Amino acid sequence: MPDNGIVGILQGTDQFSLDEIVEIVERIESLGYPSMWIPDFFGREQIALSTFILSASTDLRVTTGISNIYARDAMSQAQGSHTVNEMFPDRFNLGLGVSHPIGAQMRGHQWDNPIEKMSQYLKDIRAIRLEMPAPKDESPLYIAAHGKKMLSVAAKYADGANTYLMPPRHTAMAREIIGSDTLLTVVLPCCLCTDPEKARSIARRALSIYMPLGAYQRAWTEWGFGGELTDGGSDYLIDSLISWGDESSIKSRIKEHLDAGADQIVMIPYNSNSGKFPPWDLLEALSPQSPA
Repeated sequence: MPDNGIVGILQGTDQFSLDEIVEIVERIESLGYPSMWIPDFFGREQIALSTFILSASTDLRVTTGISNIYARDAMSQAQGSHTVNEMFPDRFNLGLGVSHPIGAQMRGHQWDNPIEKMSQYLKDIRAIRLEMPAPKDESPLYIAAHGKKMLSVAAKYADGANTYLMPPRHTAMAREIIGSDTLLTVVLPCCLCTDPEKARSIARRALSIYMPLGAYQRAWTEWGFGGELTDGGSDYLIDSLISWGDESSIKSRIKEHLDAGADQIVMIPYNSNSGKFPPWDLLEALSPQSPA
């Protein structure tokens, strides 16, 4: 793992052309980041996109962050993961999540108990035996987990738990629940911007899609942010969940999560610059190749 704990960049790609994706992938890899994580929104299909990214890189690992388990059944997910790892051995793995009720309903599914749904899905994907010539895909399975019950599911059935938009004290709680044998990944939004008003505005815009979601509202309330959720989130909420400021400030927040028990950090780079491309100043400053 890199000294700064950052093992990957979570980067959306739906807004880019294929040529632009290749440019971004090559630059992320050239900066020494070990992996690229790709979200599951409403554009390109994840498995196909992962294959494209892997073909455009040399050693970069690709992780789905996350793949909505309502979008593909366990058999389909196992087939996809096995096939991609057959093409690119040990360079692809699944990050899974139950998403939210709207994520199931828009696909025509009924929302099920998330703990039962994820537990059964993980048991099913582990049990599948595919009729393919390559060895069984043994790549790790990560799941998005914030609440105590889902963290327990991660400890029992998965290889890792991913947390997102939570304070460092949540990281300490997560480590206590999952124990020492389950990988704990903190997905951390970062913004290289020293102007408080601008940085918080960027963060509020990014968090706006999560603010109405019941799962996040309940989690934030549980962690003492119940009175901080109006008007896009208070300064206290933003400052607790998002790492912004100069390079030293961002590294300090990363260290807080690592000290609290995180094994690794996946960074979401918020862009404080103009233009649609990733904030290369941020990625260069926190590159595994940069001085500690």
